[in-house]
Amino acid sequence: MQPGTLFIIVGASGVGKDTLLSAAVEALEPSGRYVQARRVITRPAGGAEAHEPVTDEEFERRLASGELLAHWRAHGLSYGWPVSILDELKAGRNVLANGSRGAIPDLSGVVDRCVIVEITAPREIIAERLAARGRESAEEIEARLNRHVPPLPATMTVAEVMNDGTVEDAVNHLIATLERYATRLSLKRMPIGAGTTTIAYLSDACRLVDAKALADGGRVDVVGETASVRAIVNLVEPGGALGDHEIGLSREGFELLGLDAGTLVSVHRTPSPKSREILRRKIAGRHLGSADYETLFRDIVDGRYTNRETAAFLVKTVQSLDDDEVVAVARARCAFSPRIDWEAPVVVDKHSLGGVPGSRITLIVVPIVAACGLVIPKTSSRAITSASGTADVMEALCRIDLGPADVRRVVGETGGCIAWNGRLNHSVLDDIVNAITRPLALDSNHWSVASIMSKKFTAGSTHVVIDMPFGPRAKLKTEADALELGRIFELTGAGLGLTVRAFATDGSNAIGNGIGPALELRDVLKVLENAPDAPADLREKALFFASEVLSFAPGAGSLADCRARAEAVLASGAAREKLSAIASAQGARPIVRPGSLHHTVRARTAGAIARADGWHLAGIARTAGAPHDKSAGVDLHVRPGVSVARGEALYTIHASDIAAMERAVARAEAETGFTLVRDGAASPEPARKAS
Repeated sequence: MQPGTLFIIVGASGVGKDTLLSAAVEALEPSGRYVQARRVITRPAGGAEAHEPVTDEEFERRLASGELLAHWRAHGLSYGWPVSILDELKAGRNVLANGSRGAIPDLSGVVDRCVIVEITAPREIIAERLAARGRESAEEIEARLNRHVPPLPATMTVAEVMNDGTVEDAVNHLIATLERYATRLSLKRMPIGAGTTTIAYLSDACRLVDAKALADGGRVDVVGETASVRAIVNLVEPGGALGDHEIGLSREGFELLGLDAGTLVSVHRTPSPKSREILRRKIAGRHLGSADYETLFRDIVDGRYTNRETAAFLVKTVQSLDDDEVVAVARARCAFSPRIDWEAPVVVDKHSLGGVPGSRITLIVVPIVAACGLVIPKTSSRAITSASGTADVMEALCRIDLGPADVRRVVGETGGCIAWNGRLNHSVLDDIVNAITRPLALDSNHWSVASIMSKKFTAGSTHVVIDMPFGPRAKLKTEADALELGRIFELTGAGLGLTVRAFATDGSNAIGNGIGPALELRDVLKVLENAPDAPADLREKALFFASEVLSFAPGAGSLADCRARAEAVLASGAAREKLSAIASAQGARPIVRPGSLHHTVRARTAGAIARADGWHLAGIARTAGAPHDKSAGVDLHVRPGVSVARGEALYTIHASDIAAMERAVARAEAETGFTLVRDGAASPEPARKAS
């Protein structure tokens, strides 16, 4: 079999065939896989095409002696392709032959792989191009457009390339089409089961595609005329189960594709030429627009780049993303999900960068705001490295794994929700990005902002407040860091048409008394129920952000008015009732209480508490089982700034599993997380077992 493909390029006058063919040849010939057939024509040398000029007599002689693969007459001239084309095809090279639609030769039995590529364009564009050449009158152009066009042979493979935009786009389309058909392989069913994973098999000796590169590059698409499947590539030794012109599919993949054995199919991983050029521009340090990023992101999500290529792109992007590009990235990300329309002029949201143990204000802000009549569909995350996330705390009260229909129902009934974002804001792009950036410890505030704000946009929010805690152990170390990130949030929000207010907040200490889902929920309920011992810092922070959110409402008045309204809703019990209504609509559960096993860590010396390391305390809570064990956690009894006597309780560890409790106690004994000032010097407070 000839591994090379003969491409017969046809197209009416005015479609731009010669321009596209010339550009494609220039781009493809350096690869060594493509050559252009030099036509033999009874026309003197010169003109746009570098043909071989011959006399009528010489043309007839070559025809008689079998030196021409095909021939035809047009415009009073004789045209032919040299028979040497067959040698190129046997050598595995693909031949681009300028042809005539009205004279497609019958090459069956002579050429194994032949594709007609028809360059087309809308009638009005062809008319404009012909008029711009100035060679024909309007009447002549109209007559040309009305000429009878003979149909292309029904027995041959035909690919169409539309040239109705820029030359660059049409050339890219032509090259992609050529590559698709040039790399076709004969399909074979392999007697190998691979379960739910489709595996494609290529011979090490395959000459049509770079088998090793495809095997090293992740997933590929195996594409037929009517169906396609995505697969990973395994290699087999030459001379065995596969010929060098074949591609095998595991039996499940073969059935899924649904094509007959022997069907010619394409296999490709390489992104479009436009996408690869965009990636190269970014790696070279160039700026990209939202359309560029969208093109790249789609090819990354589709697995058309290797991890190495994706990593190179991400490293450069993380290093160089600026204010303009963060908006471009956010807009590109928005294209991956339809935006939810809540049919409300103002849809509010609140987001926190997190990292502060116990700061569970969302469960207070959402019911206050919803009770005031604003729409606030809140999605939140579970904990990744901390002792609890907002979703973990809400799950100690009710169901959180809601789908889009459930969220619409809950918000329709109550005005708000607090749902897990895993089923609602999940991003395949984030999965891929995180898998690469986290092991490399790559971090970019600009990239994070683009991700967060695109999710707010697609969730249907119009107005958002951002909480940016800063402190020695927080994600943001200084107030200046928080203010700068807030500027980026507000800039990006404006670029998406959202109103965003970002606030730097003190994140140097834990908020509230509890660390862990059940204990944090207890603190939330104390605030909502106006309990005398409700954590004052949790209440104050929640009221601050609730007031800011309420100020987005039309006719809301001053911030002082909004604060008074939030306090009134909280004091009346309406906010507590609203949380109960939201929980009931989501699917209420028995409230999880702190674990029955408990151990109190006490001060071994007297002194003033200079610092409580909330992140170390959160680590103790995780060791006790939080957040998976929602009853586990740490309950703080004292806060920085107060003095304690020797033997006074610092905090109590809760757990439901004895082994987890023992590990947590051992960690607390090694270091309590409290710093006490004794005799004018600060030192870590050693732990003491409860008596």
